[in-house]
Amino acid sequence: MRKSPFLKTALAAGFAALFAVSAQASAEVKLNGSGASFPFPIYSKWFKDFSAATKGVRIDYQSKGSGAGIQDLINGTVDFAASDAAMSPEEQAKVKQGVVLLPMTAGEIVLIYNLKGVKDLKLSREAYAGIFSGKITKWNDPLIAAANPGVALPDKLITVVTRSDSSGTSYVFTGHLAAISDSFKTTVGHSKSPQWPNTGKFVAAPKNDGVTAQVQQNEGAIGYVEYGYAKLTGWKQIAELENQSGKFIAAGPAGGAAALAAAEFPQGTLPGSDVPDLIAWVWDPAGDQSYPIATFTWMLFYKDQDDAKADALRQMVKYGATEGQKIADSMGYIPLPANVVEKVLSASAFIK
Repeated sequence: MRKSPFLKTALAAGFAALFAVSAQASAEVKLNGSGASFPFPIYSKWFKDFSAATKGVRIDYQSKGSGAGIQDLINGTVDFAASDAAMSPEEQAKVKQGVVLLPMTAGEIVLIYNLKGVKDLKLSREAYAGIFSGKITKWNDPLIAAANPGVALPDKLITVVTRSDSSGTSYVFTGHLAAISDSFKTTVGHSKSPQWPNTGKFVAAPKNDGVTAQVQQNEGAIGYVEYGYAKLTGWKQIAELENQSGKFIAAGPAGGAAALAAAEFPQGTLPGSDVPDLIAWVWDPAGDQSYPIATFTWMLFYKDQDDAKADALRQMVKYGATEGQKIADSMGYIPLPANVVEKVLSASAFIK
């Protein structure tokens, strides 16, 4: 049927108005997130590139630690959060809208040190558990010396740098130490905010960049950070750690991928929910070539929210799980295995 000139003009005006409204609505999609500092470098890159490629969507992310991010999600002050510690069932139950937890990238926790003249350092499981338990207090301790023949270790107190905030990096690091040392488990404990010893020289600093800065400023210091921070800052003094097989392994994509290959995701759903449970840990990975401290890190979403935001968040997840994985290795993270990417894309449909 032919439309009259008046009708054509009216339709044109109507479509123009509709498109204007759609464009305005699209331009209003602004997503605010907060949480883990562990994946902050790669997330920042993803969000910048995704926002540039996706007209009308802007993402702001505040790195403030996993514990603070989880609390922001519970309080409803963000559109999404991020955590290296995922969320406990008790924390999930506090989010009335329901939650969707997706592993978006993975990384290794490394021990960076500042020790003049010591280019290479190997730390046995007993040695690094002893340092962070406060039982080994000097660099020339026999347990450290035993793994480093020929290295001139100084008669100097060890400054141990830990996190001052509620931290997913601390949760993963202490989870590993608790798995390999009963003494550490019963004294310091496995937590986002562990009870570090009062003995020795323990110093606390916020977030991964704060720990890095403290180690840099204190000769004789050692601290734990995500590998990407060490790589991006060009840090040279990173200890090789003894794994379950008794091999000393340097951090890197090969050792990290070998460690995560042992991860097994649950078959069921999150507690009281129909959302797939994608929380898996490798506290002490087996395998000759496995780096001993590796983990996934999660983005946390509301299951039920504003439609426009849900659509933008699903697009962002798709970008991170596909295009975003291509830069993971170059930034010091471990690309997600293909089967994990498939699980993430499928579960993102629950963000509604």
